[in-house]
Amino acid sequence: MTFHPRERRIAGGIDRRAFLRQSAFTAAAVAAGPSLLAACAGDDAAGGGGQAVPLSRPDNPVTLPTFDDIPMIADGLEPESGPLKIFNYAEYIAPQTLRGFRRQYGVDVDVTTFTSMDEAIARLSGGQAPFDLFFPTTDVIAKAALGRLLQPLNASYLGNSGNVWTQLQDPFYDVGAQYTRPYSLFTTGIGYRVDRVTQTPDEYDNPYDILWDPAYSGDLYLLEDDREVLGMAMLRAGEVDVNTEDAALVDAALADIQALDDAVNPRIGVEAYTILPEGRATIHQAWSGDVVNAQYYLPEGESIENVGFWYPAEGGGMIGSDQMSVLVGAANPVLAHLFIDYLLDVDNAHTNFEWLGYQPPQTSIEPASVVADGLVPAHLDTTVIRPEDFDNGYQLLQLSLAGERLWDNAWSTFSAGA
Repeated sequence: MTFHPRERRIAGGIDRRAFLRQSAFTAAAVAAGPSLLAACAGDDAAGGGGQAVPLSRPDNPVTLPTFDDIPMIADGLEPESGPLKIFNYAEYIAPQTLRGFRRQYGVDVDVTTFTSMDEAIARLSGGQAPFDLFFPTTDVIAKAALGRLLQPLNASYLGNSGNVWTQLQDPFYDVGAQYTRPYSLFTTGIGYRVDRVTQTPDEYDNPYDILWDPAYSGDLYLLEDDREVLGMAMLRAGEVDVNTEDAALVDAALADIQALDDAVNPRIGVEAYTILPEGRATIHQAWSGDVVNAQYYLPEGESIENVGFWYPAEGGGMIGSDQMSVLVGAANPVLAHLFIDYLLDVDNAHTNFEWLGYQPPQTSIEPASVVADGLVPAHLDTTVIRPEDFDNGYQLLQLSLAGERLWDNAWSTFSAGA
């Protein structure tokens, strides 16, 4: 059953991003078989004749390889009879979006969900997931492509691609947009109770210092995400390479979050959208979309004016996007392309955003219009993402296997002592 954000309560406190980067990709690869293991070797030597996965960065754009035996579909094909089978996080497409597509094309749409990207990749590579359309995170695109899980997209079916921001039409992690189109955006900032803080983040010399403030001991949450927490500590210290594999920098970030633990005894979680409006925390490291959704979880008599969100006004915080891809072996590849194009349509993107809370990278979405349309409360316009934020922000991207282990070990050390 699918719920509107105003209604949903996720059993056990598992948010759709709870496991986004929480565990090493290695665990999924072990379950996945030799072809994906070879592809997942990162910049280590790939065994079995496999190709090394390039580590894409803004200053190191990557053109992903294609394979002769995995061609894109031909132009001008008629849509299949369906059902279109989608593989996605839970509650990550608006019900009205699905209904609209069903009506327009006269087909059924089935959505199967996963709780983590590791789980999704393991199921796909193990042949357990015969789906058409997949919503991967940016950091696994190269692995999935070299693991032969994705098929190249045929742009002739994707006429709405020009509606998205220019820099995401030809992204550095998939030059030429061969395998992906962007779906949604998010920034990572600080959610807080306006009515309970003595200073807003902006009033500190370093806004991140509010997370280390002992005044909020026992009343503060960090995200349940190793990359987000350690990356945040790096940004606080002025280190902007949040994909570093320098052990000294990772150890320094670990020391800083251990000091945070000593100062404020933080809790770990991913439910800022309920915890902040319900007053169960004063401070919560949070994703922008979850703070937008806080307005739908207000207790009776509570005001959304009491919930604030900080992200650097000049940019330079953590930022990311999720993607849409067609899977190898899709029984309905034309429908999958048409669904991507449907989500890239201006009106459909707005409808989906209204329910989802996570912003699509549509050129038609301006901060003023988002507020004017009632999608985002005026004082939470700090959650609205602009194209220049991607130029100035820092994305959490794929690491080598050695880098994964380095970050995971640091998080395990922190978790053991927290």
